[in-house]
Amino acid sequence: MKIYADRFPTAARQLLTDLLVLAWVYAAIRFAGWVHDLVQKLAVPGQKLERAGGGLADNLAEAGGKVGRLPLVGDELTAPFTKAADAARAVAEAGRDQQDLVGQLALALSIAVLVFPLGLVLFGWLPLRLRWMRRAASAKALAVAPAGRDLLALRALAGQPLGKLARIAPDVAEAWRRGDDATVDALAALELRRLGLRTGR
Repeated sequence: MKIYADRFPTAARQLLTDLLVLAWVYAAIRFAGWVHDLVQKLAVPGQKLERAGGGLADNLAEAGGKVGRLPLVGDELTAPFTKAADAARAVAEAGRDQQDLVGQLALALSIAVLVFPLGLVLFGWLPLRLRWMRRAASAKALAVAPAGRDLLALRALAGQPLGKLARIAPDVAEAWRRGDDATVDALAALELRRLGLRTGR
């Protein structure tokens, strides 16, 4: 007996749910990336501060070096340039610190944005999907054995709506007890359809 996926409502719902979950995860990742990029724009002032402070420090250091070569008063005149260059380096360092802080904030916010949607997927959808996969795999294994077909038929008798059971046979329970192959096959197929599967010979 060959088992394969069929276009029954259960299978269609599973496929639709899977596609929606993929779209949900993709949208969450894109949104987290957008939040990260948006927050990273706050680092622009720090970048400008670092460039300005670094450039000023280099220029002051260069000027101090030239002044320091003057005879007699060179050393005395160099000190103000050195202090100003140190102050400019401190400004550049503050700019780098601001960029690091913004980078950490952007990362933390993007992760926080992902926690809820991915948590729903990992702890809500995924366990249900894995449980369905285990049940479908068990049903496939049962369907290839005569005794397994009987078990699937029994599950159908116990769990399927009465209207569906009545369409198989007027006295479906009696037919199942007699071991009527057509009835057992129909009941097993009914149970497999509930899982989004069907039988084919």
